[in-house]
Amino acid sequence: MMKSRPWALRAAGLAAAAVIALTAAALPPSGTSRSGTDAPTAQVSFGQASERKPAQQKLHADLPGGKTVVGQTSPIHDPALIIDDDGTWYVYSTGLVNRENGGTIQIWASHDQGTTWNYSGTVWDRIPAWIDEHFADGELPGSLWAPEITEHDGTYYLYYSASRFGGNNSLTALATNTTLNPNDPDYEWVDQGLVVSSPATGLDPANPGKTFNAIDAGIVEDADGTPYMAIGSFWYGIFLVPIEWPSGKPVADWQSKTVNIADRFMPGNPVEAPYITKHGDYYYLFVSFDSCCRGGDSTYKVAVGRSTSVKGPYLDKEGRDMFGGGGSVVLDSHGAVTGPGGQSVFGDYLAFHYYDGSNQDIPFFPTLGLQKIDWADGWPEFNQTVELPSVLKQPKATVAGTAASFTATAAGTPGPVAVWETSSDGGADWQRADTQPVTKRTDEGTYRSTLELPAGEGSGEDLLVRAVFHNAHGKAATDAVPFPAVPGNKPAGGPVR
Repeated sequence: MMKSRPWALRAAGLAAAAVIALTAAALPPSGTSRSGTDAPTAQVSFGQASERKPAQQKLHADLPGGKTVVGQTSPIHDPALIIDDDGTWYVYSTGLVNRENGGTIQIWASHDQGTTWNYSGTVWDRIPAWIDEHFADGELPGSLWAPEITEHDGTYYLYYSASRFGGNNSLTALATNTTLNPNDPDYEWVDQGLVVSSPATGLDPANPGKTFNAIDAGIVEDADGTPYMAIGSFWYGIFLVPIEWPSGKPVADWQSKTVNIADRFMPGNPVEAPYITKHGDYYYLFVSFDSCCRGGDSTYKVAVGRSTSVKGPYLDKEGRDMFGGGGSVVLDSHGAVTGPGGQSVFGDYLAFHYYDGSNQDIPFFPTLGLQKIDWADGWPEFNQTVELPSVLKQPKATVAGTAASFTATAAGTPGPVAVWETSSDGGADWQRADTQPVTKRTDEGTYRSTLELPAGEGSGEDLLVRAVFHNAHGKAATDAVPFPAVPGNKPAGGPVR
């Protein structure tokens, strides 16, 4: 029973060595922060970063369905989403393989409600020494995996895993912090050591051999505030371990109190990445079925069941128990989204990774996906409509004083986001504009974006401007139009394509 992680260890479809070399060269040093550029590939998104934060503008409320994300959105695997009180969105994800950039948990941030993402560094510069001591009898873990982030009573709890690929000699550990803001003087992730390890014993007196793989933790509280940790991958499936605050670690004699809540009872038992969230009268258990980490051949998909008790039983839409093969698939491969899974839930948002079929430079690179959940008849639903971006209205320049504005409109599903670019060499090379406007959904269901460029901020007689509309399935660029004549500037030439 093999655990299908980390993402780059299966070279088929990913060209792992090339991925590692590109990613390591492009990432900033641990602990630094770089604001992002937008592109669908890792090479561009890390290579042309801007230090300016997105303009703070009033954003429209998200509708249920896929949320287009731009900026630095890969390589992200096993995303754990949390939205801080100041409105900043954070994603914590699996570290880079072979200890590139330290191999520890990566951090990504968004300041515009989860649309534009920037790489923010890693939790630590290196894997804690005690983890290497734990695995000293053989191969050391190449990276830390599958984080979970939660808050309780002013403390942030970051769970993370370490393992050897292909077995269940694994552990989940914990780090704590009092803030998520890396600019806060109190910011420090303090390692709290081991939470649980596997193989574990004493889980089932009737089956002494029953155990789990101690990775993929997800934290939930019941109606009384009692915390639990859902955990497991392959082997005997998903387990619910009682923990306690403020330690965030298992209660005494936790093995006898642990419940096996999901098992597919099939060869390999491919179920993992549990996450439980409460909505209405039910607890919902999200899991990933089948195989990740195979690039375009990945068969990962998200399934769900629900229960009125955090301890189960979790039944799917047909009434089948997830401990026994049940589980309704709610998110599967569609369009350029291959193998979605490794999910977490925060509020009404599902975060997951997928293998990006639209990435031309590194096909099927692991990428961040976000969906706002549509709760329908007591069940989570996800819009899997595929409609590539298409430009409906080309940009047209309007002069106001010493500035020019450009407006373009597009359609697509998920709703596309415009990333504005400029060129000063006739369109041979394009750079992301420093300030990116919000793409707004119109009453007609299309998507419109307006860029304002003051004269003197990079504008001039040779400047061309265009918008590139992105969604998860592809992109579409508008015509390139010249910066118009405004006081102090000469107009450029005619439109180009």
